[in-house]
Amino acid sequence: SSHLQKKRRAATARRQHLKSAMLQLAATEIEKEAAAKEVEKQNYLAEHCPPLSLPGSMQELQELCKKLHAKIESVDEERYDTEVKLQKTTKELEDLSQKLFDLRGKFKRPPLRRVRMSADAMLRALLGSKHKVCMDLRANLKQVKKEDTEKEKDLRDVGDWRKNIEEKSGMEGRKKMFEAGES
Repeated sequence: SSHLQKKRRAATARRQHLKSAMLQLAATEIEKEAAAKEVEKQNYLAEHCPPLSLPGSMQELQELCKKLHAKIESVDEERYDTEVKLQKTTKELEDLSQKLFDLRGKFKRPPLRRVRMSADAMLRALLGSKHKVCMDLRANLKQVKKEDTEKEKDLRDVGDWRKNIEEKSGMEGRKKMFEAGES
């Protein structure tokens, strides 16, 4: 039993090791993703928000302010459109998952029936009709000699082992065995 316990302990240790390795891998993937997002954000900001250089005259400053206001408005519109699109998509998702939930409740999955199917038909079903696969299964079967079938017949004639066990069980069976032993 100690061998079995060692085996179990080794399996548990292996499972724990795999689990921690997977968690470690997931953590590094999350870090990589966060770093990539940060880089993407920096690139976006560099492209869309050039560094600000303040002009000297009052008129130029007013022009700059007008440009900035226009930019703010367009960005705000973009943000609003994106939010609306997101809300719409979220609503669609919720509706679809509700539909899915309702459908699951209404229909019971039919029990699968066994279907007799040739190997050719099965391959055609799996690979599609464009694959013409022909398997001659009989070619791969081994030849059965006549003597083998005779042996099997003898084994069948011995009868069902359950009957023999039932006959030998209990006091009656012991008595029969005893009597058979005497003669």
